[in-house]
Amino acid sequence: MGKKIKAVDIVFLQVSVLVYSLSTVAANMASKHEFLSPGYILFFGLDFCILGIYAILWQQVIKRFQLSIAYANKSVTLLWSMLWNFLIFSTGITPGKVVGVLLVMTGVIVMNLGEGKNA
Repeated sequence: MGKKIKAVDIVFLQVSVLVYSLSTVAANMASKHEFLSPGYILFFGLDFCILGIYAILWQQVIKRFQLSIAYANKSVTLLWSMLWNFLIFSTGITPGKVVGVLLVMTGVIVMNLGEGKNA
């Protein structure tokens, strides 16, 4: 890529991933309503809007990062999804889930550190 990645770019990437993770929340909420009911349409529409915003953000992300780095960071969605499931849907957080997310986060950090050295 040839240019140095700034901290603000990393934050932008993570905010984009956070927005993407909200799609799973909207989809889960839609699934709790009868098909084509007002609640279903509301949450399905919200999911659609979230994905539209994410698509715009993703285009900006891939302008700033190599695709391999950007896509590796997308896996942080697991962390956000686990957090949303705990906070919104009262799903438990098990030690296995924590270990799995920590492994993913370690991989993402290693990928980001490697990118900084290549620039």
